[in-house]
Amino acid sequence: MSDILTHTDGGVTTLTFNRLDKKNSITSAMYAALADAIEAAAADPAVRCVLIQGHETVFSAGNDIADFLNNPPAGQDSPVFRFLRGIAQFPKPLLAAACGPAVGIGTTLLFHCDLVYAGDNAAFSMPFVNLGLCPEAASSLLVPQMLGYHRAAEALLLGEPFMAEAALEVGLVNRVLPPTEANSYAQGVARKLAAKPLASLVETKRLMKKGQATLVMDTIAEEGASFGRMLREPAAREAFGAFMERRKPDFSNL
Repeated sequence: MSDILTHTDGGVTTLTFNRLDKKNSITSAMYAALADAIEAAAADPAVRCVLIQGHETVFSAGNDIADFLNNPPAGQDSPVFRFLRGIAQFPKPLLAAACGPAVGIGTTLLFHCDLVYAGDNAAFSMPFVNLGLCPEAASSLLVPQMLGYHRAAEALLLGEPFMAEAALEVGLVNRVLPPTEANSYAQGVARKLAAKPLASLVETKRLMKKGQATLVMDTIAEEGASFGRMLREPAAREAFGAFMERRKPDFSNL
């Protein structure tokens, strides 16, 4: 069975992380499947919106570290950047239902969603600095915009988790629900959207995001260049080595 389940019904395309044994950590092949599905949904006039969801116990643990080290992002045409551009430029409503851990890209992708629903067990984190890296998915731009600078600095510099109620307070999520209800609630909202005129949905989203589209894409590209460079530097090598060896990293000389 695929690690990304794609299902379209009633104008709603649902993309489900389906790698529960690995906490829905994302491989290069999964990024490619997500990018393909997003591109197809954008081009299909029968699709009115897209919902990204995980399991009630975990949304995504972020990148699969072993796969990431074996298949690092190789330029703007790599699967991960195709996915990032896809969600950043998706013209129709994009929804997410996130329960349990949402790590790295599991959190940053939510900043590109129009509506987000969280289980009360959700824990959002962006531990890029802890891995010797920098933010991605335009999060260095979007996180300060939404959270305010000091909360963004706390989230991005410390990389510590913040819970569903804190995400609700700052506007990252629209509603907090019991984990067993989050996916179905988001599905219900998606169906409400699918019943509305597509042209109105698209134009309203375009107007709301007018003025930041170019900046978002430029930031994704700039972050990507920095991310790729830092991935080859000593701090990241130490961080990933420590992760694979199940030890605490030592950055004292870095």
